Amino acid sequence: MLHTLGLGVILSSLWLLLSGLFDNLLILSLGLASVLFVLYIAHRMDVINHEGHPFHLRWRAVTYWPWLMWEIVKANIDVAKIIISPKMEIQPHLFEVDASLSSELGHVIYANSITLTPGTVTVDLDDGVLRIHALTKDAADGVKSGEMNKKVASVESGDGGQV
Repeated sequence: MLHTLGLGVILSSLWLLLSGLFDNLLILSLGLASVLFVLYIAHRMDVINHEGHPFHLRWRAVTYWPWLMWEIVKANIDVAKIIISPKMEIQPHLFEVDASLSSELGHVIYANSITLTPGTVTVDLDDGVLRIHALTKDAADGVKSGEMNKKVASVESGDGGQV
């Protein structure tokens, strides 16, 4: 019930922010009806659960996001240098890494974090083994170092996001 309520609050807030209409009773009631209809459909589809709406990770994820944003900025700079360079020193690598994560949600967070970082793409995820394409050897080495895996594991386990 808590996940349904949380989803309802998020959908209502998003609807209010995007519509910008706070004074028309008819429009507000139609917005409320649409949110309730979406909640009903989501409940019937049984998609409201702790993995679909991971509220249990909220504070731990907040510590992970700034670190991930910084990694994305650094990777953007690296990719921009490669593109601007007249030599275009691209060294494509396709490799596999084992994720030391205990849940499917942790695997998805890890795979998506790799894909969000420019220069690397998670191609496949199967039984905790990720197949990754990297633009350069340095990008591949960065993933193989396991730092991101440790960060995601700390978010998943709840030790405060510390490595």
